[in-house]
Amino acid sequence: MTPPPPPPPDDAWIRSYHRLLPQSQSLLASHRSVIPVAISRVNQFDAARLDVEMSAMLKEQLVKVFTLMKPGMLFQYEPELDAFLEFLIWRFSIWVDKPTPGNALMNLRYRDERVAEQCGKVRTGLEGPGLTAPQKIWYCVASVGGQYLFSRLQSFSAFRRWGDSEQRPLARRLWIVIQRIEGIYKAASFLNLLSFLYTGRYRNLIEKALKARLVYRSPHMNRSVSFEYMNRQLVWNEFSEMLLLLIPLLNSSAVKNILSPFAKEKSSSTKEDTVTCPICQVDPAIPFIALPCQHRYCYYCIRTRCASAASFRCLKCNESVVAIQREGVSSGK
Repeated sequence: MTPPPPPPPDDAWIRSYHRLLPQSQSLLASHRSVIPVAISRVNQFDAARLDVEMSAMLKEQLVKVFTLMKPGMLFQYEPELDAFLEFLIWRFSIWVDKPTPGNALMNLRYRDERVAEQCGKVRTGLEGPGLTAPQKIWYCVASVGGQYLFSRLQSFSAFRRWGDSEQRPLARRLWIVIQRIEGIYKAASFLNLLSFLYTGRYRNLIEKALKARLVYRSPHMNRSVSFEYMNRQLVWNEFSEMLLLLIPLLNSSAVKNILSPFAKEKSSSTKEDTVTCPICQVDPAIPFIALPCQHRYCYYCIRTRCASAASFRCLKCNESVVAIQREGVSSGK
């Protein structure tokens, strides 16, 4: 029979405590470190796409303001217009520590990853400060200013035909340098895309250079998906495309003849009705008359209508127009 083991010394628990204390502290420190949180890559791509759509909507509304100006004038300042809209979105979102419209819809915000990596008290991976003022300024300079300068340089070099100027070697060299820079940027963007698909961080090179990472704004995000807006948008897009296809095929005079019985009877035509062109409703600069009804039209209006419709009828008397002639001239045209 073996003898029982001797009793442990009185200070055994103290020595065990000192021996296990470093392990317990390292275990607690590991639990307090940053817990990696996977941010949905689809949400980040959708946020970027929504920002592009928002900028396009603002541009469409702004272009409508200049519809009465000289055609083609706004096209010359399209890079400035795009830069102005991008600056407005940056000014009222990122600069004031608010998410962009796309990021807000996807429950995302920018976080300074440099501070988040150094901070040891972050538990969920969602905390952390936003971007600093220098980061915001450099983001604007790179995204807004860089895009504007590159687009303007491209249009200027294409207009000057730097790529075809064999007699000017300096312009040719600048064109080659621009093409190489563009190629290097696209290659770097492609590599960054592969890195983003693997790690889920930094959608583009600007975010990677500034260490501006997209994280969730709130840990509780509504996961219910509503397709109501998407369905409405698809219906209206298909409807608008159908109208764009059918409207050129319609004969406006024939439609007017069909709807004329349902219209209210109008009073006798005034002097203004006889003077203005019934198509554009302005005083004709080059007045022409329709034969045989003798009603006045603008030359471009009636010429366009007669060319587009084989049997154009006068909009005032509904009589078939067989010829047009300039007002006050006896010879027909």
